[in-house]
Parts: sequence; structure tokens; C-alpha cells
Amino acid sequence: MSIDHGRLALDTLLRSPHVYHQLSTARLVEESIIRGEAALSEEGALTAQTGEYTGRSPKERFLVEEPGFTDHIDWGEVNRPISSSTFHHLKQRVLDYLSSCSAVYTREAAAGADPNHRMPLTVVNEFAWHQLFARQLFLRPEEEEGEASMEGFTILSAPGVEADPDKDGTGGRAFILISFSERTILIGGTSYAGEMKKAVFSVMNELLPPEGVLPMHCSANVDDHGRSALFFGLSGTGKTTLSASPGRALIGDDEHGWSNNGIFNVEGGCYAKCIDLDPVQEPDIYQAVKFGAVLENVQLDSQGRPDYKDKSRTENTRAAYPLTFIPSAVQPSTAGHPEVILFLTADATGVLPPISRLNRSQAMYHFLSGYTSKLAGTERGVTQPEPVFSPCFGSPFLPRAPQEYASMLGEKMEQHDTAVYLVNTGWTGGPYGTGSRMKLSFTRAMVEAALAGSLSHTAVITDDIFGFDIPASCPDVPAEILQPRLMWDNTADYEKAAKKLASDFHHNFTRFRDVSTDILHGGPLYR
Repeated sequence: MSIDHGRLALDTLLRSPHVYHQLSTARLVEESIIRGEAALSEEGALTAQTGEYTGRSPKERFLVEEPGFTDHIDWGEVNRPISSSTFHHLKQRVLDYLSSCSAVYTREAAAGADPNHRMPLTVVNEFAWHQLFARQLFLRPEEEEGEASMEGFTILSAPGVEADPDKDGTGGRAFILISFSERTILIGGTSYAGEMKKAVFSVMNELLPPEGVLPMHCSANVDDHGRSALFFGLSGTGKTTLSASPGRALIGDDEHGWSNNGIFNVEGGCYAKCIDLDPVQEPDIYQAVKFGAVLENVQLDSQGRPDYKDKSRTENTRAAYPLTFIPSAVQPSTAGHPEVILFLTADATGVLPPISRLNRSQAMYHFLSGYTSKLAGTERGVTQPEPVFSPCFGSPFLPRAPQEYASMLGEKMEQHDTAVYLVNTGWTGGPYGTGSRMKLSFTRAMVEAALAGSLSHTAVITDDIFGFDIPASCPDVPAEILQPRLMWDNTADYEKAAKKLASDFHHNFTRFRDVSTDILHGGPLYR
């Protein structure tokens, strides 16, 4: 019988006296402060700085090439291969480093609120505040009903270990490596805690489809009658803000699965962007910043209060907290099949309507397109909005080909007669720098109308460039807001920008081969 030296080394580490297991929130806060990793805000939230890396590092994320496990991976710019030998070399360095630390923190966690599709996690961290992040963001098995059905994964996170790009073939000093054969996520060189949650989501995007479950980069909520809704969108488009809605119960803010039984949250917490966080506009999120929450890269003023307007470190300031900090959150975080789906885009060109009704062809086309403008701070090096097409509104986390996820979504939408809307939370009256950001109060009113079903029968105006059906009216929203061309000072400038974006959609869609004519008919009318 062969000896699994990697497993043996990990087991030895976890039995070491300097490894602290399953620490409480209070103890992890205390450890973080004692070790100089973080400070307390006036509200009692733990505030930590992530150093050089203030966002995800997609160019430093790799999947380990392992025959039999990764033969079907959609290799390319998103899913970049790295050798098994490099993975084992860096894993050994991480294990050796953690063994030499004066303290290491570990806990048993899980991903997947539905026990039929739940994956156990063993999370090992160099930093106490990272362990608090994991405690708040992942599910706590002791609080969940039912036994996990999937084989577990281990996260080994050691920001103090840096790769050598020339020798290791990594994109930089940081590395995020996922091995499906060893069921291990290896993170080093970066203190950005969000890498842990997104790596787990990548794993679930690989493992759930064979079980008939569609993994989705979306938030979700449900009304008092059990009618649920999904909010798809990339970071910064409003998933967290819009799903934390008065009058509806929160299921989750970022990652979900859609099974034959309904939808379920992958996580146990929320990871909200909090730049310009306002107690009036986002009361649930604002009030969730209290003892037990973790603030990333948020600056404190002289009184120890968070300054949510301070962008000196990054615009990607974050608040991590458990779902239980949201009064309306449902437990367990599951619900029935969604009646409404909203695709959120932060369009920096200022030409997309604030809300449009999509037919099935358009829904499939725009799900595969996944258009938005990548907002400042979400990734390293992004300082102003950049247009991006991210298939399935989650390309950075999809190991499989986008068409596979899109096909699953189409089948489920048709089976459950789900209504779909495209919502622009970005700019109006002109592009970024000229126009203005869509008012959250207007977006909320449009979303509430869509969820209530009042937009499904209202009169529409069909856009002659994109083919969208735009509601002619919506409660609490001025009619001219609904028609983007009316918001521009110069109609000719609007026409030029809109046609340019329509052409960009068509050009992007050439990447998808063998899609049906029906889906192609869902694209912009202008060619």
C-alpha cells in the first residue's frame, strides 16, 4: 500500500500543539488583535488590511492538470493549467511554513445548505482574522441539518509563502491552486480573504453539474409566499444590495445551486462591498457591521468609526458577516424554484435600459454574454470601469464550458416558467464620466415591480437597436428614466454608443460555436 505523504504531513500539522481548532468568534477576534493582524472599530467589527492584494488575482489562479480529473476542463485564459509537480512543491512549502508558525488556525466547515449537495471543508489559516472570515462565510456543520453527501476539500492558506514566478510558472508571487485529485485548495502570497470563498465556488462549479445541480453566481431572496428570485451579476452590479430587500427574506448574496428540489445557498455568510455604504440606502448591510463582522481595507477615522467613503486603499472595501446578522435571512438557506430571474449589469456606456423584459432567446443570449463593466477595485489593476463579457455572469469561476451551464439554465427556466429581466444598475444620461449612476431608489422600485409581477403585463416599447421590450411605465420611476435615449443630451451620441455596444455583443458571441439559431435570434437587432 502506497503512503500518501501529503495527507500524512497535513495530519501531522493538524495534531501540532500550535494549531488552534474551532475557535469561537470572540477568541478569533482576540487572537487577531493580540497578534497585530487587525483592530476593532467603534461598532466592534474587526478591521484588517490585505496589503498589496486588495482584490482577486485571476491571473494567479490555476487548476492542476490531473488526467481523469481535469480532462474536460475549458482550458484558456480563465482556467490556466499548472503541473502536478509544481502543486506538490508549493504544497510542501506551505505545510513546512505553517509547521514553523507560532500559531495556526483551523476549523471544520462546509459549502452547500442542501445536505444532498453539501461539501465538507477543512480550513487551515496562517492568520486568525482569515479564520474568522472562514467562520463567518462558510457553513457551520454543527448548525446545519443532515449529513454532507460530497467528499470534502481542504483549504491551506499561507499568505507568508510566496511563489517564484520564474521557477514555479505562476503569474506572480501569489498563487491560488486547485487540485481535484487531492481535493485541496492552496493559497499563498496574498492576504485577500476573498480568494478562499471564490476558490470554493470554483470547486462547486465543477462538482455540482454532474449531480444535476446548476451552480450560479447570483444572490437570492424569497417573499412571504415562498416565491423566490435570483439576481445574477458580477461583483459591483448590486447582487448583495438588491437581494437584501425590505419585505423579502434573504437566502444568500453571492453563490447558489439550483437542484431538482429548488435553490440553496452555497455559503453561510455575506461578503458585501461597502464603499459609500449608507444606513438609509442599505440598512441591513450597515447594521450587520458589528462584533463578529470582518471589514477588509476599510479605513477608520480618528474616532475609530469606519469611513466608508475613504478609497485611499481601494474601492473594493468589504464587509464579511454571517447570514444570521441579516434579520430577514432564512434558515436553512433554501427555497423553491425561482419565479423571477434578474440579470444585473453595471453598463458604463450608459445605453442599456434600466430594466428590460427578456424572452427565452434573449435570456439565453444574455446569460451566455454576461455583459457588464468591471468596476474599480474588484480586481487588481482595475481603477475605472472596463467593459467585460463574462459568460454566465461568472466566467472567472467556471471550470466547465459556459454552454454546459447555459444549457442547464435554459432547461430549468423552461421547466419552471421563469420570467427573466435585464437590469442596468450602471450609468444613464451618458457614459461613465459624463452620465450619472442609476439611482438605487429607482432600481429598487423597478426590481420590486418585476418581482411583484406588475411588469409582466404592462405596455412595452421595443428598443430598435437591442430588441429589448422596455416597460413604458413603472411605479415610482419617472417614465423618461426607462428610455435611455431620452436621458442623453445628444441623441446622435446615444445612437453611436448604442450601436457600438450592439456590435461588441455580436463580436463577443463569435466565441460560442454550435449554439442554436434560436439563441442567436436573442441578440441585438442592429448588426
